[in-house]
Amino acid sequence: MTSLRHIWTLFRKDLLLEVRQQYSFYGILLYIGATIFVLFLAIQEPEGKVWNGLFWTIQLFVCINAVAKSFLQESRQRMLYFYSIASPADFVLAKLLFNALLMLAMSLTALLLFRLFLGNPIERVWAFTGLVLLGGLSLSLVFTFLAAIAAKAQQNAAIMAILGFPLIVPQLLVLMKLSNAAFNPILTMHTSHVLLLLALDAMIILLAVILFPFLWKD
Repeated sequence: MTSLRHIWTLFRKDLLLEVRQQYSFYGILLYIGATIFVLFLAIQEPEGKVWNGLFWTIQLFVCINAVAKSFLQESRQRMLYFYSIASPADFVLAKLLFNALLMLAMSLTALLLFRLFLGNPIERVWAFTGLVLLGGLSLSLVFTFLAAIAAKAQQNAAIMAILGFPLIVPQLLVLMKLSNAAFNPILTMHTSHVLLLLALDAMIILLAVILFPFLWKD
């Protein structure tokens, strides 16, 4: 019970900071809107495969911009204070929860703007919407975990690039297989792929809970 209360308190802290420092949130929204508008001016209404590829590419960059700052914005003095009041597992789980919520909001916004400006070639709209939420959750978990590691390293960008590639590629491959089926009624969205994606998410959460305490003591 105490652990849940700590997680909720740390989550509320991040949420209140995001509400007060709205320039970060609106900056990401501006990035999404401007990028999609440029795509609209360049290619109007692309075919399904191009639409799908562009969407997940933008999702990837949005997640990096939204999540990577989560640990970098915490000062050393503030981290020492958190160290004295909460466990490392509580802290990292609160970060995972907040970034997941933030990425879900950004994913829905990106999907809405894509359908508004670039057309709607999706055959299975509700299935793809659920996949977008699941994909946003998966990306946020990976990059939150990477941000926690990179924040303790001197070469932040290099660490995220080196560690992120092998972690994100399996998730992107599964997401592309599932999303391609949403654009083609002949293809089937296999439940096994969804379960595999959920298993990868669970693995990332487990790795974060196990490994973050070692970074926390540094």
